[in-house]
Order: sequence, then C-alpha cells, then structure tokens
Amino acid sequence: MKNKVILVSSNQLGRGDQILGENVLETFFTVLKQREELPKAVFCMNSGVLTMTEDSFVSVHLKELEQKGVDILACKTCVDHFKVEDKLAVGKISGMADFVDLAAKYEILTIS
Repeated sequence: MKNKVILVSSNQLGRGDQILGENVLETFFTVLKQREELPKAVFCMNSGVLTMTEDSFVSVHLKELEQKGVDILACKTCVDHFKVEDKLAVGKISGMADFVDLAAKYEILTIS
C-alpha cells in the first residue's frame, strides 16, 4: 500500500443503500488503518470530502491514518461546493494539481 494513493470519490462504498454504503466505507478504513503498510495519501473529492467532516464516522479513522503519517487531502472545489470547510475534522484542503502530482508518482486506488 505504501506506493498507493486512495481516491475517495463518494461518502459511501458501492451503489444502492446509502447507510449500507457508509458502513462498508467505514469498515474499509477500519481495516486499512490496522495494516502495517499504509498508503501515501488519501485524496477525497466529490461527496468523498464529506468523510472528512465531523459528521462522518469515517473521519475518526482518517485522523488515525493522519497520525500515522498518511496525508489526508480534500479537493478545494468539492469542499467549496458542499460548503464544509468549517466542518472538516481531519486533513487539509488541497487542489487538483496536487492530485495530478500524486497520480504521476503513485498508483491510484479508487474507491467509490
């Protein structure tokens, strides 16, 4: 995982029932944070930025990943669209140029 960037493009994993999708996404990050080898970064875009807010259970897991050295990044355009800048509980706001730089250096694993 150390040579990967996780791209989170939704606040749920999979299509269908939203609550189930949110729970599955939380489980993904619960398992990920327990691994010895962690990704370089987690980049959140579209409704994925909602996982970084105080309203999301996923933010707790993202905080733990951040404490272990994983960069947690939010797409500025998406943060502005959802008006959640004041609600971010973890990570920092970033731009698409940063994501393109990461994509040039690391393999991207998209979860949506």
